[in-house]
Amino acid sequence: MKKAPAAVKDGIKIVCQNKKAFHDYEILETLEAGMVLTGTEVKSLREGRANLKDSYARIKGGEIWLHDFHISPYPCASYNNHEPERTRKLLLHRREIRRLAGKTQEKGLTLVPLKVYFSKGKAKVEIALARGKKDYDKRERIKQKEEAREMDRLRKKYNISS
Repeated sequence: MKKAPAAVKDGIKIVCQNKKAFHDYEILETLEAGMVLTGTEVKSLREGRANLKDSYARIKGGEIWLHDFHISPYPCASYNNHEPERTRKLLLHRREIRRLAGKTQEKGLTLVPLKVYFSKGKAKVEIALARGKKDYDKRERIKQKEEAREMDRLRKKYNISS
């Protein structure tokens, strides 16, 4: 079976990233959390068969749960396969969970997963404390990127160093 290509940097193998989160949210703070997974889920993650696109994290009963994180069923498993979009428990220290719970309730912030990766053989998820962007903020950011790109083109055309 062919392994999926993955970015390996500093012993970290990135499985999937949520690039849309950076467009839709203003990222204020990031945390690394472990995940409670079954064997077939880990095998699918090692093949890179996961999608974070519409997933989010919620605090319920003093625990953090990851919702709508899609891990494709492992093709070599028979009857004992996992459900692709089940809610998965995230592992954080109790004080971190309490702090995040307070921030998400009082300030209108949300928890968004940014990437899933393997660090020292363990599956980890990077979650972010984020605030939703308004449409005009998104348009302003796109405008700034286009202006910067245009300036780079002009500098390159006229050999001007910045």
